[in-house]
Amino acid sequence: MNTQAQAQNSSPVQEAVLVVEDDRGHRQLLQEELTEAGYAVTTVESAEDAEQVLAQHAFSLVVSDLRLPGADGFHVLEVTRARAPAPGFIMLTGFGTIDQAVAALKAGADDFLTKPVDLDHLRLAADRVTEARRLKDEVRQYREILAQADGFHGMQGRSPAMLHLFDLIRRIAVADGSVLITGESGTGKELVARALHAESERAAGPFVAINCAGIPEALLESELLGHVAGAFSGAKGARRGLFTEADGGTLFLDEIAEMPVAMQSKLLRLLQDGRVRPVGANEEIATDVRIVAATHQDLQAHIADGRFREDLYYRLETFRIEIPPLRARGDDIERLALQFLREQALARGLPERRLSPEALRALVRYSFPGNVRELASLMERAATLAAGEVIETRDLPERVLQGAAHGAPDDAPDGRPDSMPVPGVEDDPQWPTLEERERDYIHRVLEHVDGNKQRAARILGIGRKTLYRKLGESDPT
Repeated sequence: MNTQAQAQNSSPVQEAVLVVEDDRGHRQLLQEELTEAGYAVTTVESAEDAEQVLAQHAFSLVVSDLRLPGADGFHVLEVTRARAPAPGFIMLTGFGTIDQAVAALKAGADDFLTKPVDLDHLRLAADRVTEARRLKDEVRQYREILAQADGFHGMQGRSPAMLHLFDLIRRIAVADGSVLITGESGTGKELVARALHAESERAAGPFVAINCAGIPEALLESELLGHVAGAFSGAKGARRGLFTEADGGTLFLDEIAEMPVAMQSKLLRLLQDGRVRPVGANEEIATDVRIVAATHQDLQAHIADGRFREDLYYRLETFRIEIPPLRARGDDIERLALQFLREQALARGLPERRLSPEALRALVRYSFPGNVRELASLMERAATLAAGEVIETRDLPERVLQGAAHGAPDDAPDGRPDSMPVPGVEDDPQWPTLEERERDYIHRVLEHVDGNKQRAARILGIGRKTLYRKLGESDPT
């Protein structure tokens, strides 16, 4: 057996990928491209070698050619799906074997690419499949940790705001119109979208997600609609778009405000007609897809300055779900904090921590501009730094303590900052603006990731272009 393992690069956390390809040149090309994209890559030449390696090591993704010496790519897929948890799977197929590739999708593959592989699409497909696997793993862990706790499709909460949200999701799920999910960054918009799908009659169909801000404008149309061979430079093979992949299910368009205006026009027509025309194709394909879009931005402001189509906005907003910020959820802050501490204890073999009354009071009085995502990060930090089993205020960042000092008084309803009266607050220079809060939080996240803007954008739940714009910088790409 001839295997090659790529050395770790400077990325602090790498997803492991297994490439199964008998052609030496193509195998090396896939290894180099995926390594450059930040993955830790192992390569093998046959299905038999892949079976041995999969039995010994854990992988996030398997990329396998369909035609291999001996057993074929379907055998690799079968072995991969038998793993627990199963890695993501991308099948590579040559021209003329599209029917077999479709059969692979039905057998459990997450995607297929035609050879010679378009390297940009390889990266996008790898990122999407590994991210979907990561989210599945997180949901599975949450379910294990909170098997006896109250929850709703991975979301935790007993506050009136969250109980109302859960009820709204149930009622909207039975309809089939488009849904627009709004709310601050870090509130869990994709979890809401997945809950809508799980509660709907489309639950047995696919749930496909795409971050509109994370795809270069030149590739977005092809990614959504697909393309035929020769449609543009580099399109050597046909590719199904995400609308086709989501047929019979739900397509989640995250960061919809970042979608280029030209693509918005095509999306509007697609919503009206229910038909997709791949790039370069002469015929349209009928699709049955429910659209769920999400944004943390003010789409009305985007409409006013011409960055978003008003007719598309009303088409997407057949139903609207506004996710409450964490600061409006009262006792859910304590419930979620303890949940994240239990998760840290389980995942890292740490003793289960608890919060001192003072630390809990500081968290309840803090405004959480980063919402649930920020709370999860704070609890990871506190669980790591705490000297004993009790988390004290010294284990919390200074920004939390400073924010708590200006937060809700002890007798405020639900202990929430937004519950207290603030007469004349707009005239008080001690109160930062929302923009200042946001800018400060972005810089703190950048400090946490040593200036890595790609990681920062992922933590913040925004696209890289959006991050550069908020920083007042131009995107170097």
